[in-house]
Amino acid sequence: MDWRQKRRPGAGLFNFGSTCYLNVILQCLTYTPPLANYLLSRQHSHFCHQQGFCMMCIMEDHVRKVLYSSATAIRPRAVIRDLKFIGEFKPDIPGDAYEFLRCTLNAMHRACLSGSSDSDVSSQETIIHQIFGSFLRSRVTCLSCKTVFDFFKVFLDILLKIKGASTLTTALEDFVKPKLMDGKRLFKCSKCKKKVAASKVVTVHHAPRVLTVCLGRADHRSSRKLSQVVEYPEYLDLRPYMSDPVGEPILYSLYAVVVHTGRTCLGGHFFCYTKVKSSFPPDREERVLGSQMILTALRAVKLGEFLLWGWIGLVLVCSWFGSFLCRNTVPLSRDGCLPLQASNGQWYKMNDMSVDSCGLHTVLGQQAYLLFYVR
Repeated sequence: MDWRQKRRPGAGLFNFGSTCYLNVILQCLTYTPPLANYLLSRQHSHFCHQQGFCMMCIMEDHVRKVLYSSATAIRPRAVIRDLKFIGEFKPDIPGDAYEFLRCTLNAMHRACLSGSSDSDVSSQETIIHQIFGSFLRSRVTCLSCKTVFDFFKVFLDILLKIKGASTLTTALEDFVKPKLMDGKRLFKCSKCKKKVAASKVVTVHHAPRVLTVCLGRADHRSSRKLSQVVEYPEYLDLRPYMSDPVGEPILYSLYAVVVHTGRTCLGGHFFCYTKVKSSFPPDREERVLGSQMILTALRAVKLGEFLLWGWIGLVLVCSWFGSFLCRNTVPLSRDGCLPLQASNGQWYKMNDMSVDSCGLHTVLGQQAYLLFYVR
């Protein structure tokens, strides 16, 4: 369903000198549907007892301010204030958007684990891993004894080499292409009891809800930026790059793009494009509560009680409940998050303070650095 009251896109963000790199990430995260829904529900802050810095609480407040502010631009003061807790960043020194994204997601992940006794926080699942995370499988085949070894690694994003790649699909094909482990990169085979040559294939083992791709534009040999255009689609099928490449398509839709301008990766400027797919009503929290109460009641009703009404009564009851839900509640997804409802599919260019509408053709013609896709 669509909201009866449509809203403009959220506010832009002031630049504190050299903070465009964090502005673009904050905007992309704000318009990441499952994350925004979770943050707007305030499920974290309701139970957070963390003293001092908490990245989840900061993001809850930030997303709400951006989406509900009447101002055309706001100052992300809390993020700037706590930069030192997020990573090695300073407001007056240029930073990298990809590095800030990784540090921010890690800080949010740690905040969700506040109070956990497990020292290996990367192994524990949080809402951040549920949204952005999944597993890569590295299948290594010993070329001497032919034994196959599988290794799994959690990932929140995929970094692709783009040298020689003209499209995103060719870069992904290179990512999953078998690679030889020899020379200084020999594999220690547990069966052969020695280092041997091997073949290694990396694939996406489970598809994440949100797929974040970084097109690696840093040429480490020359320290120059790879400025070639890499074409990317509005819709992406991840199936060919999965551990099981046979089956139904796993389709993703593009919703955000980060662009870097400049001759080198050490300077320049960042801006982004985001797809604004929904708006929220002023009394959202009351409707969310209504949704949860009604769903709880519905789950408690046994099928046998409905059968007593007969088919006619069942149709009437379902029709009444459906009408009531549409008028008074926000539908919940299977995992309890509040799904964004499409009121428009308009793209916007977000360049610090400015937020301007644009077309899909413009979005797809950029020298992209980061790509955000959602299932």
